[in-house]
Amino acid sequence: MRLFKRPTISADMNDAGLVLASLGGDRDAFGHIVSRYQSLLCSLAYSSVGDLNHSEDIAQEAFVEAWGKLDTLKEPEKLKAWLCGILRFKVSRFRRKEANQPVKNADELEEDRGHESKELKTEDAVIRNEEQVLLWEAMENVPDTYREALVLFYREDRSTRQVADDLDLSEVAVKQRLSRGRKLLQEEMTRFVEGALEKSKPGATFTAAVLAVISAIPPPAQAATVGAAAAKAAHWFKWTNLLTLLAAFSGVISTFFGMRSGLDQSRTQAERRRVFRIVAVMFLYPMAFCAALFGLRQLALHSGLPVDRVAIASQVLVLAFTASYVFLSVIILNGLRTLRAEQRELHPEAFQDEVDQVDSKAREIISRTRIAGVPLFHFRFGSPEKDDVPVVGWLAGGGDKAYGLLFAWGGIAVAPVSVGIVSFGLFSIGAVGFGLFGVGTVGIGIIGFGAAAIGYKAYASLSALGWSSAFSPGISVAKEAAIGPVAFAEQVNNELAFEIASLAAMDQIYLWILGAIAALVIVPAAWHSNTVRKRMKKQGGAH
Repeated sequence: MRLFKRPTISADMNDAGLVLASLGGDRDAFGHIVSRYQSLLCSLAYSSVGDLNHSEDIAQEAFVEAWGKLDTLKEPEKLKAWLCGILRFKVSRFRRKEANQPVKNADELEEDRGHESKELKTEDAVIRNEEQVLLWEAMENVPDTYREALVLFYREDRSTRQVADDLDLSEVAVKQRLSRGRKLLQEEMTRFVEGALEKSKPGATFTAAVLAVISAIPPPAQAATVGAAAAKAAHWFKWTNLLTLLAAFSGVISTFFGMRSGLDQSRTQAERRRVFRIVAVMFLYPMAFCAALFGLRQLALHSGLPVDRVAIASQVLVLAFTASYVFLSVIILNGLRTLRAEQRELHPEAFQDEVDQVDSKAREIISRTRIAGVPLFHFRFGSPEKDDVPVVGWLAGGGDKAYGLLFAWGGIAVAPVSVGIVSFGLFSIGAVGFGLFGVGTVGIGIIGFGAAAIGYKAYASLSALGWSSAFSPGISVAKEAAIGPVAFAEQVNNELAFEIASLAAMDQIYLWILGAIAALVIVPAAWHSNTVRKRMKKQGGAH
């Protein structure tokens, strides 16, 4: 697959990408938005109110409000105009409040300037105050049209192209306004005004101040309507996080029931110790994998490392985990059979009860009703024995291997609807799920869901690798369309990418997916555990 390089979260990213990352809760991405437009907003505010202190306060308020309302921005590519609209509203409100107050004197200009150096000498402070007063005296009689162009020009490193972009004008129009503005200034003040404006330009401390304020404010809430790319991103980022949370919660409960049934099936201390080791490995290994993926996501967003290499590393990690976990599962399940055989030879006294005989009827239930020669249901409750054949039925459950014509639940499960440590089917749920719909810690299929997902269309909370599309609040890689803070594809984080990812269609079924995960994982595990306890538990526990 050819990868299309996506820039890191930095000043090089376009507005839409920064908006998308910010909607995912990335405050650093919003910091880049502030850094990109702070000079514009502060300059426009100053041009209107004539007070550096108040102009920066107003601009900061505008950015803080923008953070809280970012999910209402329907067209992320029009971020600049949207920010300016918020700024102009706040300027208008400020001017109405201050209409009857005189211009602030020199002493007031320094009040509460948290970003000013507190070590300025008194003489320097006085000179600076006088400069600000003189600056506005020279500028206030210039009409707004020319004053905005002048302020921006000297704060944007004397770039007419940048001013034209900020004001949505042609360079010719900007040059005309600058020429007229300079003529309106008193000749003896021109050089002074240029220098004073340049020194008043906001810097990194302004960005830090905005980020400090928004650090206590939650990321933007979900938009009321889902039609634009930004609102869709907010909605679906929250959905994938909910899916992961529910899957993890279901996995914890299933692990508990699995451990309980394993202990009830155990007959020796060696078997009990093996149960604890298996549960630890099968639960902690996926958790470590998810933690590693999360770490790679953070590296891609914040470390400055080449983001494409980090993305490749994440996909290598996903493939390595998938292969190793499937292999490990087979080894562990086969090891249970071997251990039981060894324990029967070493401790025959532990297997004297009727319930512990290999041919005990308590070990399984097989339906007398058969369809096409296959039992309607077949469930096993005893620990795997050396010569056990897989559980087979239209509905099959328990055992290390379960094959169902409709549904299967077990260590390795194969059925149209399958749930297991490793599962295969049309709709499969497992630590690793392979299927038309594959759901799991790693979901692999035509459509894949999970902490990591691989598929024609992949939806994941940490890493998505898709052919047609990939969606993830973490790392997304696809041939055609990718959506996420770290995304690689032909179409990235735009309206076309959302259409290719079929998010509108997924919006109709994701609640069914959440319900299926909860029901198909927790219910069979709880039923099987309780049945094992009734049928197989020995009084007095293991020997």
